[in-house]
Formats: sequence, C-alpha cells, structure tokens
Amino acid sequence: MNDDKTTHFGYQTVGEADKAERVRGVFDSVATRYDLMNDLMSLGVHRLWKRFAMQLTGVRAGQRVLDLASGTGDLAVRLAGLVGPAGLVVMSDINAAMLAQGRDRMLDDGRVGNVRYAQLDAEALPFPAGSFDCVTIGFGLRNVTHKERALAEMHRVLRAGGRALVLEFSHPTAAPLKAAYDLYSFQVLPRLGRLVANDEASYRYLAESIRMHPDQETLKGMMEAAGFERCDVHNLTGGVVAVHRGFRL
Repeated sequence: MNDDKTTHFGYQTVGEADKAERVRGVFDSVATRYDLMNDLMSLGVHRLWKRFAMQLTGVRAGQRVLDLASGTGDLAVRLAGLVGPAGLVVMSDINAAMLAQGRDRMLDDGRVGNVRYAQLDAEALPFPAGSFDCVTIGFGLRNVTHKERALAEMHRVLRAGGRALVLEFSHPTAAPLKAAYDLYSFQVLPRLGRLVANDEASYRYLAESIRMHPDQETLKGMMEAAGFERCDVHNLTGGVVAVHRGFRL
C-alpha cells in the first residue's frame, strides 16, 4: 500500500515531496524576471500593497524581524530601513535562486550591517522561541505545503507582544470583480508569462495556487488556531490581496 501523502500543486494532486520540488522549479525559472513580472502583472500596484503592509507591522528602530519567503527582497529592504543600524532583518527563502536575487538587491541598496540571510523551510524555523519582534511573509504562504505548521512556527519564534503579517493574494469580495479577475488570471497572466519570462506554465501555476489558497476568514481562523490573538484582516483592491495580522500576547 502506498502511504505517500498528497497535496495540491495548483489544480494538480501531487505527493508532498514532489510539490516542494515543483515549487522550487517554478521559482528557479522566474527568479531573474520576478520583479519585472510583478510590475507588469499588477501595473505597479504591488508596491502600494507592500507599503500598506509595512505600515501595519509597527516595526521600530532596533527591533528584530524575520522575513519569510523574501524572494527578491521587496519587504526585507523596507524592513531594514525601519529597524535601522541597531536592528536586524533576517531575509529568508527556501529557494536559493530567489534568495541570491534578494541578496544582490540588498547589496546594491547598501543594506549590509543589519541584514542576515538564511535558506530555510518556513515549516521548521531554525531559531529559538521568542527570537523576533515581527515575522512577515509576502506572497509566499500559498506555496507552503503545511500552512498550519508555518503559522505555528511564526508564532513560536515571536516574542511576547510580537506580531506576524501575511500579505497574500486572496479572494475578491465582489462577484463582478471575481469574474474579471478570473479572466485576467487564466487568460492574460499565462500569456504575459510566456512573452516576458518565456514561462507560461509557471504563471499558470501562480493563478491556480491563488485559487487554492484559503479565503480571508479561513486563513484568519488558521492563524487563531496557531495561537495568534487579536487577528485582523485588511482587504486590498477589493480582496484581490489581503493582509492578515496576528499578535503573540
């Protein structure tokens, strides 16, 4: 009897170990064009989403922050500016190619003294309990196989009074927007990926992974189950994107 556990990779059902390899392949493929595609896909609006998320962090000078699924460093570079020279940002990703892109960006931006880099799995963080004032993850949770484990780990490594923020694609709240969003996601986005990044399949996976991600209330419930308190949800662009925030009290 085959006891291998399965999960979803977009709309496909795959083995859990196979999903990790496939996700790695997606981001190996898109790493060098990732920032350009973000600008094209969102018409630059992703910068406003990230700015809003930073406002919710409450991060102050001298604090310690863990940024999971850092990718090319959009959140990490902002966080490094907030914590200042006396603080620390740990920029992390499971994917080496993405982390290398982010590290190059940090060096180009002059962020050296207050940034560290770690290739790690969000489901098993190699840090002691209570290590950070804030944990962030931007557009990465949907790619995690066991989201509940990642959320529990985020809670564990926070100090008392710390907070976690999940910035992620979500579910539009209005029916007309949902119809337009589906058309864009499944017709326009893969073609854009083919033309700009020469990779239609990865961007089709992106659209499918968004649809498979828990909706706003479900994810809020998952955060509460992981131990977070005072959880709130902030819908952006009609729920196309949402910021979930929770505190360790």
